[in-house]
Amino acid sequence: MALSYSGISVEIREISLRDKPLDMLSISPKGTVPVLQAGPLVIEQSLEIMQWALSQSDKDGWLNNLEASADLITINDGPFKRLLDQYKYPNKFPEVAIKDTLDKAMDICLLPLEQRLQKSRYLLGDQMRLADVAIFPFIRQFSMVNSVWFEKSHLNHLKKWLNEQIESDLFLSVMHKYPTWHGK
Repeated sequence: MALSYSGISVEIREISLRDKPLDMLSISPKGTVPVLQAGPLVIEQSLEIMQWALSQSDKDGWLNNLEASADLITINDGPFKRLLDQYKYPNKFPEVAIKDTLDKAMDICLLPLEQRLQKSRYLLGDQMRLADVAIFPFIRQFSMVNSVWFEKSHLNHLKKWLNEQIESDLFLSVMHKYPTWHGK
């Protein structure tokens, strides 16, 4: 989304993580996605790709209030991401009860976001910021694990915010299925 918003044209290559192309591994030996190659520059983290793209063009000020965005993203990328993994893959975490995971996710992330969104349209006010775009995919994933639970939750402002992101022209313009790239 940040690349498209910034007007940066990219060639997207869908990768099978079970069959990583040697061409990909030659530019990014750690073998994870996403990877952005722009000439000699290689960026291997989503947030860093977003920040790089926004440093090229940020017409609406997504990078404004960057410190507050960074604080929210840190919670999301740390404790909430671990809880999301436990929630999505309960077989990998048999020692953790789903209810405990949900309770912690509510306390750490979902309720604080809900409270923010009760006061404003976006996480940091009435304008989209980096935090909204960085956190949105994780909330989307979380909502999809048990959509019935999520829809029945009292997270009404968070659900409205999520739906606005999902239905946005920007999101719809970038969410395409691509054939798996196998390299040269």
